[in-house]
Amino acid sequence: MPSQFFGLYIAGSGLRASNAALNTTANNISNAQTIGYSRQQVTQQANPALRTFTTYGCAGAGVDTIAIERIRDSFYDRKYWDNNTRFGEYTVKQYYTQTLEDYFDDDTTSGFNAIFNKFSAALQSVTTNSSSTETKAQFIASAKSMTDYFNNMYGNLQELQKDINLEIKQCVDQINSIAQKIATLDKQINVIELSGAKANELRDQRDLLIDELSEIVDVEVTEMPIRDKLYPDMETGAHRYLVRIAGGQVLVDGNEYKTLECTARDKSEKVNQSDADGLYQVKWDNGNEFSLINASMGGKLKGLMNLRDGNNGANFTGEILNVDPATGKVTIKVTEEYLKEMAQCTLSASGGTISLGNRTFYYKDWDFNAQAGDEFTFTIDTSRPGATLDASLIGKNAKTEAAIKYQGIPYYMEQMNEWIRGFSQKVNEIFTNGIDANGDAGCIFFTGFRGDGTELTENDLNGDKGYYEITAGNFAINTELLLNADRLGTRTNVDPPLDDEQVGVEECGQIKELIKLLTDKEMFSFRNGTAGQLLDMILSDTALNASDANTFYDTYSALQVSIDNQRSSISGVDEDEEAVSLVKFQNSYTLASKMIQTLTEIYDQLILRTGV
Repeated sequence: MPSQFFGLYIAGSGLRASNAALNTTANNISNAQTIGYSRQQVTQQANPALRTFTTYGCAGAGVDTIAIERIRDSFYDRKYWDNNTRFGEYTVKQYYTQTLEDYFDDDTTSGFNAIFNKFSAALQSVTTNSSSTETKAQFIASAKSMTDYFNNMYGNLQELQKDINLEIKQCVDQINSIAQKIATLDKQINVIELSGAKANELRDQRDLLIDELSEIVDVEVTEMPIRDKLYPDMETGAHRYLVRIAGGQVLVDGNEYKTLECTARDKSEKVNQSDADGLYQVKWDNGNEFSLINASMGGKLKGLMNLRDGNNGANFTGEILNVDPATGKVTIKVTEEYLKEMAQCTLSASGGTISLGNRTFYYKDWDFNAQAGDEFTFTIDTSRPGATLDASLIGKNAKTEAAIKYQGIPYYMEQMNEWIRGFSQKVNEIFTNGIDANGDAGCIFFTGFRGDGTELTENDLNGDKGYYEITAGNFAINTELLLNADRLGTRTNVDPPLDDEQVGVEECGQIKELIKLLTDKEMFSFRNGTAGQLLDMILSDTALNASDANTFYDTYSALQVSIDNQRSSISGVDEDEEAVSLVKFQNSYTLASKMIQTLTEIYDQLILRTGV
């Protein structure tokens, strides 16, 4: 039979339980505006009843406060993280696609269309006074404005690529910092929870870090109870917390974590011809590759990678025909039509990496067999460790960096280069087929400069690589024409040559041919448009990408708000609800206190006033 004072124990347990509930309510109210805080509630259960060996069997023993737990639904957490990953991707895409659109936008004074129209007008003026050196000099000056435009655009895009590259490093630094914090919190949480308590606030901090991480890169979180090795059915209270990123790569495992490192590519490791120097490649701290070209990756890191390296899927790929280990030469046959055109070639001129039969090699140089029309020969740097060539590679696939099916900066660089190379070749053919004012053969009009400052000659441009060496960055007017406009091959070259009395001093058949070239798609076409429609084609790409980015950004932004509201409806603090709880637990506390007061009076009667 229980003690006469058992009622006091029961009332005391109610008082303690009500006090714990009041304190928890106070904590909720205090953190109503705290970002990441999860509402907490007291979990109570009836104490085990006492067997009294009487007719009524058992006597209730009051209440036990077994835990103070946070209210959190992992389903909504996963939904939030998945959506936040997509939101992060389109946040950066929205900003940078708008920037690209602004770069290419024509302001009617300094944009491509304005410059091209001035070029066309200057060309027309030559037909009215082709014998005038001044008129030809004005035309050459208008053409130089065009080359300057492309040089500036090239510089702007490279600077933008560098900005994106720097932001990639910032994202990597953030990932490393978050990983370290999560691992530290994991250790603290397990130390506390091994004693049976719940580390609610620390768990909130950890989830808040996952929220932040999910915007940078896709996240997968797994938490498993750690069991006693001797008693597998017994849980220790500790948990193994796994955080995977970028398609399942482990970042944090309990209190251990890995870090990522950014290494600047050497000039001999470029991916695309027009890439800025020093773009980062990312590796794990143990040296293993962390591929940025990962279809499963998401978040800001994916958006930045697409913008920095996106080539619209136009990477180099082919089949290995021959391998010469002695010279390091590897001959590769291509099938894609864009790879057979030097105007569209994006291979690095300073060397890079190439995968041969799923093995990575570094190439120092490459040549194109113009006669075959579909064969490339790469010179592999066999001095590097593991760069062993053998005949087993024959018949296997070869490719450079994986295709990134997004129109990033390399794509727009390639579009400009393709137009420049095709247009330059046609213009040069017209002027070199003509004769100048002195009756000499006309010289090339457009050229480019190598990295060492030397100017490309007509022989260079007529080689197997064609106009590949001309890019938007080195596009220029032949220096000979800048010094002497009369070297311009404006006149028609016929055999036998005609004198001025036969054709007149103003004869300019080559100029008229060039005027026709500007509007005749049979003579020169870029993406089924005329020469002057370059900007229209590129702006259509930038406008479409910007529109898509804006649409997806708005969609995922709205979803983020919706999911966060759903999550907050469960784990967030509702001040009205807490006010109700405050009254409820206050009443419980008051009643428990009243019970103790009543029992005190009973014990007073029992001890002091009953019997002697």
